[in-house]
Amino acid sequence: MNDFTLEVQKRSGENFNLCYQCKKCTAGCPTAEFMEIKPNEVIRAIQYGSKDELLRSEAIWLCVSCETCGERCPNDIKIAKLMGTLRRMAIEENVEIADKVGYAFNRSFVESIKNFGRVHEATFLISYKLKTKDFFSKAAISDIKTGIKLFTRGKLPLFPKKIKDTQKIKDIFTQITPEI
Repeated sequence: MNDFTLEVQKRSGENFNLCYQCKKCTAGCPTAEFMEIKPNEVIRAIQYGSKDELLRSEAIWLCVSCETCGERCPNDIKIAKLMGTLRRMAIEENVEIADKVGYAFNRSFVESIKNFGRVHEATFLISYKLKTKDFFSKAAISDIKTGIKLFTRGKLPLFPKKIKDTQKIKDIFTQITPEI
């Protein structure tokens, strides 16, 4: 194994060499269609030592750490942990983040889950818009119109409802992707 592969294995604690490319992780991933490197391909790239390609990829920022991939994996490989390890490495090495919008989405999504135990759409969207500074584009105006429509129909709560023990959720995220 090369240095990069060994480092990812050590830091993540995942034995990704068990992967035989069944692609169940990719089939279940809710964001795979937007990734230029699919979850199963991320594992293969780690095995090949493709450090620069992975740390500069958008895929590591589009992973929302939902753990669907790990649940579907017949070898119990937690790809979300691998993605978190790659994100940490990219930041530590001051790699220019390829997808700043994806990075903002990831941080806003994870923050919402950590704070409330689930995604609260209104605070998630506000956080995301503040991070991207996208207030007046067509997409931003469309988001606002959709939000207002959902709110007036009672489909978008104004205030978040927390789960009882948000510390457990924070602990889960610390295992997957410790604060960077």
